[in-house]
Amino acid sequence: MLYNPPSPQDLDRLKNELGLSASKMASLFGVSSGRQWRNYTGGEKPRDMNPHMLFFAAARLELDDKTIERVLQRMRRVGATIDLNADSPEHDGEQQP
Repeated sequence: MLYNPPSPQDLDRLKNELGLSASKMASLFGVSSGRQWRNYTGGEKPRDMNPHMLFFAAARLELDDKTIERVLQRMRRVGATIDLNADSPEHDGEQQP
């Protein structure tokens, strides 16, 4: 597989286009907090976005709720526990979506 991650500027542009906070972008991408999200969009040495994280966010943006739920059910059958609506602990003072 050939994969070149989006640049921090690309990710920041997506955030602005969607009109979401860092905390909501973290939720969209499956990252624990807005602080973690900002590791991909700034700082001296930003992290590269992994393809699975980008795929997860793109799927959530493009697929209908019924299809997302079908995928989540498959994940559960494999043995995962997953609830996209559950709150995760925040460590940077931002509100959960």
